[in-house]
Amino acid sequence: MKRCTSSSRRLTTAFFAATVIAISGSVFAQSVDQVLQADQHRLNLAQQSQERINTVVESTRSLEDQYRAINKEIDGLKVYNRLMTAQVEGQLSDLEDIGLSMDQVDVINRQIFPLMERMIDGLDQSVKVDVPFLMDERTKRINDLKEIMSRSDVSVAEKFRKVMEAFQIENDYGSTIEDYKQSLTIDGATRAFNMLRVGRIGLYFQSDDTKVTGRWNNSTRAWEIDNSARNEVRKGLRVARQLIAPELIIVPVSAAEGT
Repeated sequence: MKRCTSSSRRLTTAFFAATVIAISGSVFAQSVDQVLQADQHRLNLAQQSQERINTVVESTRSLEDQYRAINKEIDGLKVYNRLMTAQVEGQLSDLEDIGLSMDQVDVINRQIFPLMERMIDGLDQSVKVDVPFLMDERTKRINDLKEIMSRSDVSVAEKFRKVMEAFQIENDYGSTIEDYKQSLTIDGATRAFNMLRVGRIGLYFQSDDTKVTGRWNNSTRAWEIDNSARNEVRKGLRVARQLIAPELIIVPVSAAEGT
């Protein structure tokens, strides 16, 4: 009887212990799940926090890059403004110089017109008393100068250039030799002659058959027949036409005025 009671107590005790262990295991399992869930929640919060931090960092980097870019642009604009300021100052200085030059130009224009008029008149008188070579061409050049002086569509600089060009052409005549054709009236008969100009000191004529040769006498202002220079004038014409090499020619010339 005692043995049965003792066995029953042991069974009861064992059942109770098993129950306690089962309950404890269940409670432990629930605690572990809660701990894991809490850890996962913390991980999720930490991940979200990190993502917010990354977003803030990227935004900060973007703002920093923009700040640096704006600073570079500002530095470039400062350099550009400095250069533009120097350029504007230089242009203002140039404008002042131009203003002074324009004032001087007005003064020069008032003075240069009378000067050009005197130059043209002097050139006209010089041609009239000079050896009469290429008279049509030279007279036309002077008449063109007189006509251009009254034109408003021609600048002062161009007018002055034309006058100086005419003087240069007249000056060049003194150091060149030239032949051309011209009709002359000799002894009442008009015919074409070969003309030879030797600088400004001599103007000679000769017929194609070389039978008539003569020269311009600037002292008497008349054409004179002088066949003594026939061969020399013929030689001079060939030199002027570049048919032979330049060589010395001996021809009569008018005496210098005042001798």
